[in-house]
Amino acid sequence: MATQWTGGCLCGSCRYEFAGDPPHSGYCHCDMCKKATGGPFAVLVQARVEDLVWTRGSPAAYRSSPIAMRGFCGNCGTPLFLQYDGDELIRVTAGSLDHPDRVRPAGHYGVESRLDWADGGRGLPEEETQERF
Repeated sequence: MATQWTGGCLCGSCRYEFAGDPPHSGYCHCDMCKKATGGPFAVLVQARVEDLVWTRGSPAAYRSSPIAMRGFCGNCGTPLFLQYDGDELIRVTAGSLDHPDRVRPAGHYGVESRLDWADGGRGLPEEETQERF
């Protein structure tokens, strides 16, 4: 049986759930993820779009690039997801999960933008950003 994952925003206005065991997750060091999360990188957890259900409220969305939308709570501002156009996956922010300790990032993306002092996840596979705008 697949593990149930739940999460939501800081104020509780937006809540979600999905099943998957274990979902793929990774660090993203791209400049857009840094700006969108306010952190030195994002940790994103993949779920199938069709498996993710908003159980309370619905997030606001912002087109952050020509190929992707980012979702956040319109009330408290918590970053909740990244979704590429036409992709069957949605990537929720690990920090919005109720149990982020259960994910283990498998790699790094956008390493050309990694901050020198952001040294978490040493030894994991690395990939440069493929999209340039």
